[in-house]
Amino acid sequence: MNLKTHAFNDRGRIPSRYTCDGENISPPLSWDGVPGEAKSLALICDDPDAPSKVWTHWVIFNIPPDSTGLEENVPDAGRLPDGSVQGYNDSGTLGYRGPCPPSGVHRYFFRLYALDTVLDLEPGASKEDVLEAMEGHVLGEAKLIGLYRRG
Repeated sequence: MNLKTHAFNDRGRIPSRYTCDGENISPPLSWDGVPGEAKSLALICDDPDAPSKVWTHWVIFNIPPDSTGLEENVPDAGRLPDGSVQGYNDSGTLGYRGPCPPSGVHRYFFRLYALDTVLDLEPGASKEDVLEAMEGHVLGEAKLIGLYRRG
């Protein structure tokens, strides 16, 4: 599986538009190579460089397996028209919350998972809930890393 965005290169700088210094909207993402037997996809974005813990910026699951990406500025809704479901980020809100590092350069990992099941979770599920429900169901994974430093 491959995960990419036209907004920035892998290991490149995330444009401020997608951060707390800009519009704080989700970047457009696209993917390919999803296994044919996948029943759903899940995407998690987090920051392992946050000072207190790995900070979750986005949790979205039950993405239709035949989809090829997410458009820019996914609405902050629990359920999306295509059946995708969003969980809470560590800012305590549904949907995407962009990078806002207190200091230095932080890495933001976007991980896409192909699953052999649809997750039986409600809107607002945590990253931990999603990871636990995914256990034993991952068919494939793709990763994209963005970097951001304020100022």
